[in-house]
Amino acid sequence: MRSTNPVLRRRERTWGMGSSSSAPWSTRAPVVADSPAAAVSVRHGDAPSPARDSLMTIDDVVARTAITLGVVVFAAVLSWVLLPVDPANIGTSYGIAIGAGLIALGLAVAQSFMSRPLPALILGYAAFEGVFLGVISSATSSQLSSGVVVQAVVGTMAVFAGVLIAYKMQWIRVTRRFYGYVTAAALGFVILTAADLLVSAFVGGDGLGFRSGGLGILFGVIGIVLGACFLALHFKQIEDGVSQGASREESWYAAFGLTVTLVWIYVEILNLLTLVSEDNL
Repeated sequence: MRSTNPVLRRRERTWGMGSSSSAPWSTRAPVVADSPAAAVSVRHGDAPSPARDSLMTIDDVVARTAITLGVVVFAAVLSWVLLPVDPANIGTSYGIAIGAGLIALGLAVAQSFMSRPLPALILGYAAFEGVFLGVISSATSSQLSSGVVVQAVVGTMAVFAGVLIAYKMQWIRVTRRFYGYVTAAALGFVILTAADLLVSAFVGGDGLGFRSGGLGILFGVIGIVLGACFLALHFKQIEDGVSQGASREESWYAAFGLTVTLVWIYVEILNLLTLVSEDNL
């Protein structure tokens, strides 16, 4: 199995690293005239405050993330039921998974270059990503046991909860330096994964060995840690977006980024559990 996160970051201007005055979102909230000083500022030419319901809130992010993840889960369950894996012809199943994964990758990359979020594009990505996850999970379950999928889901939820708690407790401080280190590490990770995939496709075998044996286990742990770091970046992005008055549609970007990263973590955990089980056979 291969894992890629095509949207590892929103454009740098959307990440509010450090102080609240850095890297604003695409829409900043104008001064709200709820005090005499603010009213004077508005009278001297500042734009009036937008309606409150046009600004992003945590509830917006939660709702859109639930919708996006719901589409992923629904498509995964549907593909599991309608596209059963035949152990004697498992290559066909992997072909379907790869096809769905490539379509999802294309939609994700397309959205990452858009100047504004397109819900149809994001939900389309979620649907094809769900098909990919459903087939891959079914194949892994048929080769090992159904418990491995449950373990991967629980592990993903545990990583999400752990990072959220650590972020809220300020055990993780997201700064520009943190952002730079994580982005550089993720870029190297993706390059090595792509190189391993290409060598495996054209030469055969285990490629460069980054996805097999002890090195594969180490690589999988690094992938999970990177996914956790990007969750912290997403939490910072959401927090800054709400505090700086991002437009409500930006909540789709937040939901998109969280979904991509959670998929990344799930695939890495599933791959890690597969390698550990194979080593114990």
